[in-house]
Amino acid sequence: MIKVFDRPHSLKKVPFRYCPGCGHSLAHRLIAECVDSLDIRDRTIGMAPVGCAVFAYDYFNFDILEAAHGRPPAVATALKRVMPDRIIFSYQGDGDLAAIGTAEIIHAANRGENISVFFINNATYGMTGGQMAPTTLTGQRTTTTPLGRDVKTSGYPLRVSELLATIEGVSYIQRVSVDSYGNLVTARKAIEKAFRYQMEGKGFSFVEILSPCPTDWGLSPKAAAEWVRAALVQVYPLGLIKDKYAETV
Repeated sequence: MIKVFDRPHSLKKVPFRYCPGCGHSLAHRLIAECVDSLDIRDRTIGMAPVGCAVFAYDYFNFDILEAAHGRPPAVATALKRVMPDRIIFSYQGDGDLAAIGTAEIIHAANRGENISVFFINNATYGMTGGQMAPTTLTGQRTTTTPLGRDVKTSGYPLRVSELLATIEGVSYIQRVSVDSYGNLVTARKAIEKAFRYQMEGKGFSFVEILSPCPTDWGLSPKAAAEWVRAALVQVYPLGLIKDKYAETV
C-alpha cells in the first residue's frame, strides 16, 4: 500500500516542472501509482506526443517513447502488436488527440487495439500558448479566440469520449477529473481499470481526465480548480460512458 506522501517507484525522484496548479503532475502520479499497485513497471511502455505531455520521459520511471504530434495511438498499435506481452499506454492532450490526432485515435479505437489511452482535457493548447483546442468551450477566451469561441466560425466543443463510445471496438470509456480529492480517488480507479482491461486482453480503453490549466486560463490554481467544476464539467459530465464488460444483474 502506498502512503499518501510516498513517491511511487514508477516516478523518478525529480521535481515536476509543470506550472503551479497544473493537473499533469496529478495525472502522472495516479498513473505511476496504478503501475506500481499492478506490479507491471518492468513491462510498461508509455507513448508521449508533442505538447506538455512531451516531458513524460523526465518523470516516469519506465520506458517512454516520443511520437509525432497526434500519432501515439499509431505507434502504440505497432508496439503492442510486436510485443503483446507489454503494457502499452498513450498519454495525450486535447490539442494532440482531438485535433491533429483525430484519425489515429478513431481508427485505433475502431480496430479495438488492446491499449490504454489517457486523454488530458484542459480545453486549450497548453504548451504552445493557450490557443483554441477542439475541446475549448463555447464563449471561452483563448489566444486565438480573444472574444470567445464562436460556434459559427469554430464549431462546437468536441466530446471525444462520447464520439468514441459509438465505436464497436471500444471496451471501456470513463471521464474523470483531478480537481478535488474525491475525484482523484475516482480517477485512480478508472486508470487502474483501463490497465486491467488491457492485461485481460479486453481491448481498447480510454480515460478522459479533466485537468486545470491555470496559466493559459489566466486563473489562480484555486480558481482554476473551481472553473473545472463550474464550467468544464457542465460540458463534459463526469462518469462511466461505456463499459462493454460491465456486470449485468
